[in-house]
Amino acid sequence: MRQGPIERVVIAGGGTAGWMAAAALARLCATGTSVTLIESEEIGTIGVGEATIPPIRTFSAMVGIDETEFVRRTQATFKLGIEFVDWTRLGHRYMHPFGPFGADMEGVSFHQFWLKSRAAGERHGFEDFNLCAVAARLGRFQRPSPDPKSVLSKYKYAFHFDASLYAAFLRDHATARGVVRREGRIVDVALRSEDGFVEALQLESGERIEGDLFIDCSGSRALLLGQALGVGYEDWSRWLPCDRAVAVPAAATEPPLPYTRATALPAGWQWRIPLQHRVGTGYVYSSAHISDDEAAATAFARLNGEPLAEPRFLRFTAGRRDRVWERNVVALGLASGFLEPLESTSIHFVQAGISKLLALFPDRRFDPVLADEYNRLTALQLEQVRDFIILHYKATERRDSEFWRAAANMAVPDSLARKIALFRENGRVFRHEDELFSEASWLAVLLGQGIVPRRWDPLADALPNEEVRATLGRMAPFIRRAAESMPAHQNYLAQVAGSRPAGVTTRWRSMS
Repeated sequence: MRQGPIERVVIAGGGTAGWMAAAALARLCATGTSVTLIESEEIGTIGVGEATIPPIRTFSAMVGIDETEFVRRTQATFKLGIEFVDWTRLGHRYMHPFGPFGADMEGVSFHQFWLKSRAAGERHGFEDFNLCAVAARLGRFQRPSPDPKSVLSKYKYAFHFDASLYAAFLRDHATARGVVRREGRIVDVALRSEDGFVEALQLESGERIEGDLFIDCSGSRALLLGQALGVGYEDWSRWLPCDRAVAVPAAATEPPLPYTRATALPAGWQWRIPLQHRVGTGYVYSSAHISDDEAAATAFARLNGEPLAEPRFLRFTAGRRDRVWERNVVALGLASGFLEPLESTSIHFVQAGISKLLALFPDRRFDPVLADEYNRLTALQLEQVRDFIILHYKATERRDSEFWRAAANMAVPDSLARKIALFRENGRVFRHEDELFSEASWLAVLLGQGIVPRRWDPLADALPNEEVRATLGRMAPFIRRAAESMPAHQNYLAQVAGSRPAGVTTRWRSMS
C-alpha cells in the first residue's frame, strides 16, 4: 500500500466543473501539492447562460472571489428565484423563491397558519409572504441589509451568468494561485497493474501526466470513471424522460428580470436566463415526443429577440454513476451524472462534490471508508434532488399532450410518494440528512403545483383565528413595502456592473 500525502492532483477536463475544482484545490499549491488541469481547445463547451442557487455565494467566498468582479467578468445578473409557467395547468404561473415564507409562530411553521386562514377566506396568496417572490415580481433587487433587525437582511440570492465567461474567470483565478494548465486531448488512461488505480493520462502530443488523485471532469464521456474504470450508470429516464436540449442565445430586448423562467411546453420545457448582454434560452425535451427539428423550430419561434447563434443540441440520460469516487478517481459535473437544470442545480452538484472531497480528502492510501461515505452522501443528495424535480412533472393537471399525460400517470419513487402523501394530509414536510432544498422550497412547489393539504397542523389552533388573521393582515403589506423600497434590478445591476445591461434604453432609465 502506498503511503504519504497526495502530492499530485490531475483534473481531466476544463469547463465549469474543471475550473471550479481547480479554483478550490488551488489552496493545495501552497502546501507543495501540484494541481494540473488538462483541457483541449478543440473540445468546445455549450456556453449557454447558467442559473444558480444561493450556495454559489458560499463557494465564491471559500475560494476568495470578489463578488463585484465576478458580476462584471461573467455578465452576471442577480436571481431571486424561478418562475414556473404552465406547469400546473395552462395559464397558471407560480414562483419558487429563495428564502422563507412569513414567520413561524408559537413554534409552528408559518404555512400552517396560512392554510388555516385560507380555509377561513384569507385573500393573500402564499407568495405574498415571501420577500424574494414579491421583489422578483416587481423587478426589484438589492443585496441584503447588514442590519440583522431589518427584513431586508432575511433573504438569499443567486446569479445568472455566462458559463464560458465563468470558466475563463475561474481559470485566471486558479492559475494565478499555482494551478498549471496543460493543453491537449487525452488519448489514453494508464492504470497501475497492481491495483487498477489510474497512474497517468497520455495526451495526443505524447506527453504523459502522472498523478496521485484524478478528478474526472470530462463531461458525459466520463473518460476516467466510466470508460477506464468501468463504473456503471443508473438510468432515471423512467421518471425524467427529457433526454435532449436545444440552446439558442438571443439578444436582450428588455431589462433583465431578477429570476429564471421555466415554461412548460407540450414535450418538455423552455428555460429563459437573463444575462447582462443577452438571454440564454432553449428547449429541454423528450425525443420520444418531439423531433429535433420541431424542437429547434419551437425554440426559435419563442425567442423575444434576434438569435445570436445557431442552435446547439445536447443529448443526455437522466441518472447517476453507480459510484462517483472509485479508487483514486473522483468525478464531478456530467461525468458523475445528470439531472436536467430545472431547479438550477447543475453547478451546485459540482460545488457540493468539491466540498465533500475537501472534507474527506485522502492520502495515498485511499482508505475505502472515505470513498464509501463520499458515494453515500452524493447518491443521497442526487436522489433527493431527483425527487424534487420529479414533483414538478407528477403534480400537474395538464392532460393536453401525450408527454404530460404520461408525467401525471407515472409511478414515482417511494421516497417522493411518501413526501406527497404526508403533505397532502396536513401540510407536514420533513427533510433528511442536510437535504439541499429547504422546507420553503418544497412548500413553494407543492402548493404551486396544486397540492393543497386536506387540513392543517392542529397545533396551529393554539392561536385564535382573529389573531392569526390580524398577523397575516399586517405581514403581507409589510413585505410588499420592503420590496418596493428596493431599487429596480436593472439600476442596481448597472451600479454594480459599471455599465448598463443590454436592452436597457433611455426609456428604462427613468424607472426607480
